[in-house]
Amino acid sequence: MTWEVLSMIGTIAFAISGAIIAMEEEYDILGVYILGIVTAFGGGAIRNLLIGVPVSALWEQGMFFQVALLSITAVFLFPHNLLKHWKRWGNIFDAMGLAAFAIQGAIYAVEMNHPLSAVIVAAVLTGSGGGIIRDLLAGRKPLVLRSEIYAVWAILAGFAVGLGLASDPWQLYLLFLITTALRILSYIYKWRLPFKSIHSAESGT
Repeated sequence: MTWEVLSMIGTIAFAISGAIIAMEEEYDILGVYILGIVTAFGGGAIRNLLIGVPVSALWEQGMFFQVALLSITAVFLFPHNLLKHWKRWGNIFDAMGLAAFAIQGAIYAVEMNHPLSAVIVAAVLTGSGGGIIRDLLAGRKPLVLRSEIYAVWAILAGFAVGLGLASDPWQLYLLFLITTALRILSYIYKWRLPFKSIHSAESGT
């Protein structure tokens, strides 16, 4: 049950996130639907490829595709004057999608009896894979590859699930709330991982 709930939350959140970014980039209606669907299901497809699950298993999630399409349609039909305010919510939906799919991916790997390393990889790829594809299709630098803290929260969620620290439904939902909150806080307060810029070094010489 927990797996289905997290899958539903992640699907809706990432579908909306992809649709909002597509509209920010002024994509047409087809582009909005494509970016929304790719964001919602891209991470799962990448995860399945790496942990040995047929990608075709995604097509068995008919209800999730319907929910994603309905979510994208709702966002596209949202009044333009109110949609401007929805853009501020894009990062919140992205954080919810990251948390839900990271935990869902970790649960998936644990149920297949994969080692901790595979659980963490499944968490990161499921949580951020769709966002990476979305950003690349939108012509943006993927968040996960920048100094901004993003995938770290998926890694921590993977550790918690893989080590058995979060296994009961209430623990998984609490982990979802914590991961979402950390991602939002890292965005608001601009927490960064250490990075080194070659350009700044060259300009100083």
